[in-house]
Amino acid sequence: MGAAEKLAALGLELPVVAAPVAAYVPAVRTGDYVYTAGQLPFVSGALPATGKVGTGPGLVTPEDAAEYARIAALNALAAVAGLLGDGVDGLDRIVRVVKVVGFVASDPAFTGQPAVLNGASLLLHSVLGDAGVHARSAVGVAVLPLDSPVEVEIVVELAPEQS
Repeated sequence: MGAAEKLAALGLELPVVAAPVAAYVPAVRTGDYVYTAGQLPFVSGALPATGKVGTGPGLVTPEDAAEYARIAALNALAAVAGLLGDGVDGLDRIVRVVKVVGFVASDPAFTGQPAVLNGASLLLHSVLGDAGVHARSAVGVAVLPLDSPVEVEIVVELAPEQS
Protein backbone atom coordinates (compact mmCIF):
# COMPACT_ATOMS: atom_id res chain seq x y z
CA MET A 1 0.00 0.00 0.00
CA GLY A 2 1.41 3.37 -1.02
CA ALA A 3 1.42 6.62 0.91
CA ALA A 4 -1.74 7.85 -0.82
CA GLU A 5 -3.67 4.77 0.30
CA LYS A 6 -2.28 4.98 3.82
CA LEU A 7 -3.23 8.64 4.10
CA ALA A 8 -6.74 7.86 2.85
CA ALA A 9 -7.06 5.00 5.35
CA LEU A 10 -6.14 7.49 8.10
CA GLY A 11 -8.71 9.96 6.78
CA LEU A 12 -5.97 12.43 5.86
CA GLU A 13 -4.96 14.42 2.81
CA LEU A 14 -1.74 16.26 2.16
CA PRO A 15 -2.40 19.95 2.82
CA VAL A 16 -1.33 22.82 0.62
CA VAL A 17 2.24 23.74 1.53
CA ALA A 18 2.25 26.76 3.83
CA ALA A 19 3.88 29.87 2.43
CA PRO A 20 7.10 30.75 4.27
CA VAL A 21 6.78 33.49 6.89
CA ALA A 22 10.33 34.76 6.23
CA ALA A 23 13.22 34.40 3.72
CA TYR A 24 13.42 30.63 3.19
CA VAL A 25 11.82 27.82 1.20
CA PRO A 26 9.70 24.95 2.60
CA ALA A 27 12.15 22.23 1.51
CA VAL A 28 15.52 21.80 -0.19
CA ARG A 29 16.93 18.77 -1.96
CA THR A 30 20.60 17.88 -2.04
CA GLY A 31 21.46 14.60 -3.73
CA ASP A 32 19.10 11.93 -2.44
CA TYR A 33 18.10 13.91 0.67
CA VAL A 34 15.34 16.42 1.30
CA TYR A 35 15.52 18.76 4.28
CA THR A 36 12.36 20.58 5.28
CA ALA A 37 12.17 23.92 7.00
CA GLY A 38 10.48 23.86 10.36
CA GLN A 39 6.77 23.27 9.80
CA LEU A 40 4.09 24.70 12.04
CA PRO A 41 0.74 22.95 12.56
CA PHE A 42 -1.18 25.12 10.09
CA VAL A 43 -4.68 23.94 9.23
CA SER A 44 -6.25 25.81 6.31
CA GLY A 45 -3.69 28.58 6.76
CA ALA A 46 -4.20 29.13 10.49
CA LEU A 47 -2.73 27.77 13.70
CA PRO A 48 -5.29 25.73 15.68
CA ALA A 49 -3.84 27.06 18.95
CA THR A 50 -1.07 29.26 20.25
CA GLY A 51 0.89 29.41 23.46
CA LYS A 52 3.03 27.29 25.74
CA VAL A 53 2.61 23.56 26.33
CA GLY A 54 2.15 22.31 29.86
CA THR A 55 -0.43 21.43 32.46
CA GLY A 56 -2.52 24.12 34.02
CA PRO A 57 -4.82 26.99 33.17
CA GLY A 58 -4.10 28.84 29.96
CA LEU A 59 -1.61 26.25 28.66
CA VAL A 60 -1.86 23.99 25.61
CA THR A 61 -2.32 20.44 26.90
CA PRO A 62 0.34 17.86 26.04
CA GLU A 63 -2.34 15.77 24.29
CA ASP A 64 -3.38 18.69 22.08
CA ALA A 65 0.26 19.51 21.41
CA ALA A 66 0.87 15.91 20.27
CA GLU A 67 -1.96 16.35 17.76
CA TYR A 68 -0.38 19.60 16.58
CA ALA A 69 2.96 17.80 16.16
CA ARG A 70 1.12 15.23 14.02
CA ILE A 71 -0.29 18.04 11.86
CA ALA A 72 3.15 19.67 11.58
CA ALA A 73 4.63 16.33 10.42
CA LEU A 74 1.88 16.05 7.80
CA ASN A 75 2.79 19.56 6.67
CA ALA A 76 6.44 18.47 6.45
CA LEU A 77 5.42 15.55 4.20
CA ALA A 78 3.49 18.05 2.07
CA ALA A 79 6.66 20.16 1.78
CA VAL A 80 8.60 17.11 0.57
CA ALA A 81 5.89 16.18 -1.93
CA GLY A 82 5.67 19.80 -3.12
CA LEU A 83 9.39 19.93 -3.77
CA LEU A 84 9.32 16.65 -5.70
CA GLY A 85 6.37 17.81 -7.79
CA ASP A 86 4.70 14.40 -7.87
CA GLY A 87 1.93 15.13 -5.38
CA VAL A 88 1.31 12.47 -2.77
CA ASP A 89 2.83 9.82 -5.06
CA GLY A 90 6.23 11.47 -4.54
CA LEU A 91 6.16 10.23 -0.95
CA ASP A 92 6.57 6.68 -2.26
CA ARG A 93 10.13 7.69 -3.25
CA ILE A 94 11.06 8.06 0.44
CA VAL A 95 13.23 5.15 1.52
CA ARG A 96 13.83 6.51 5.02
CA VAL A 97 12.96 9.35 7.32
CA VAL A 98 16.47 9.94 8.61
CA LYS A 99 15.84 12.54 11.31
CA VAL A 100 13.01 14.44 12.94
CA VAL A 101 13.67 17.54 15.00
CA GLY A 102 10.75 18.83 17.00
CA PHE A 103 10.48 21.98 19.06
CA VAL A 104 7.92 22.45 21.82
CA ALA A 105 7.17 25.91 23.22
CA SER A 106 7.24 24.80 26.83
CA ASP A 107 6.06 26.13 30.13
CA PRO A 108 9.19 26.17 32.36
CA ALA A 109 7.89 23.23 34.43
CA PHE A 110 7.03 21.05 31.39
CA THR A 111 9.38 18.13 30.62
CA GLY A 112 7.17 15.99 28.37
CA GLN A 113 8.57 17.09 25.01
CA PRO A 114 9.27 13.51 23.83
CA ALA A 115 5.61 12.51 24.33
CA VAL A 116 4.48 15.58 22.37
CA LEU A 117 6.79 14.68 19.48
CA ASN A 118 5.43 11.14 19.43
CA GLY A 119 2.50 12.68 17.53
CA ALA A 120 4.86 13.43 14.63
CA SER A 121 6.74 10.14 14.89
CA LEU A 122 3.61 8.00 14.93
CA LEU A 123 2.17 9.83 11.91
CA LEU A 124 5.36 9.28 9.89
CA HIS A 125 5.38 5.59 10.76
CA SER A 126 1.67 5.23 9.93
CA VAL A 127 2.09 6.83 6.51
CA LEU A 128 5.52 5.45 5.52
CA GLY A 129 5.73 2.15 7.42
CA ASP A 130 9.26 1.07 8.29
CA ALA A 131 10.65 3.93 6.17
CA GLY A 132 9.07 6.30 8.69
CA VAL A 133 11.14 5.03 11.64
CA HIS A 134 13.75 7.68 12.42
CA ALA A 135 16.20 9.30 14.82
CA ARG A 136 14.68 12.25 16.67
CA SER A 137 15.37 15.23 18.88
CA ALA A 138 12.63 16.75 21.05
CA VAL A 139 13.61 20.22 22.22
CA GLY A 140 11.82 22.51 24.66
CA VAL A 141 12.04 26.19 23.75
CA ALA A 142 10.74 29.47 25.20
CA VAL A 143 8.78 30.57 22.13
CA LEU A 144 8.22 29.59 18.48
CA PRO A 145 7.24 31.61 15.42
CA LEU A 146 3.71 33.04 15.56
CA ASP A 147 3.48 31.69 19.15
CA SER A 148 2.98 28.16 17.78
CA PRO A 149 3.06 25.42 20.42
CA VAL A 150 5.13 23.09 18.18
CA GLU A 151 7.38 23.04 15.13
CA VAL A 152 8.64 19.97 13.25
CA GLU A 153 11.34 19.52 10.62
CA ILE A 154 12.31 16.30 8.85
CA VAL A 155 15.15 14.94 6.75
CA VAL A 156 14.25 12.18 4.29
CA GLU A 157 16.30 10.00 2.00
CA LEU A 158 14.91 9.34 -1.47
CA ALA A 159 15.38 6.34 -3.70
CA PRO A 160 18.00 7.20 -6.36
CA GLU A 161 16.43 8.38 -9.60
CA GLN A 162 16.48 5.85 -12.40
CA SER A 163 18.13 7.00 -15.61
